[in-house]
Amino acid sequence: QVRLVESGGGSVQAGGSLRLSCVASGLSYDRFCMGWFRQVPGKEREGVAWTSSPGGNTIYYDDSVKGRFTISLDSAKNTAYLQMNSLKPEDTGTYYCAADPLPPWVSSDYCAARLVTGSWGQGTQVTVSS
Repeated sequence: QVRLVESGGGSVQAGGSLRLSCVASGLSYDRFCMGWFRQVPGKEREGVAWTSSPGGNTIYYDDSVKGRFTISLDSAKNTAYLQMNSLKPEDTGTYYCAADPLPPWVSSDYCAARLVTGSWGQGTQVTVSS
């Protein structure tokens, strides 16, 4: 069973930075997808960024965070990071880490779909004030 532990949320002023971390355990393959989603009350959950291991060659960013957020992966530690710079009030929300093992016969192109139905962390709150 995959278990995810997130950390790094908090409150910052607009223009500030935060780094989220997510440690995964129980992954059944060396290949896996990891990513971040966020949710604001009253709105649908949206994908922020995701990547795949090993290599992190498959990387996705939502248009709203491109150029400001960077996802990275330490495959040896099964840990994903989300570096968030130039934060805006609209980045406020609960950020969830998601992960899913990637069997050898499955392309990393399917990470988006696999993360939605994969394992999720408990969420960490990010609040950006203007």
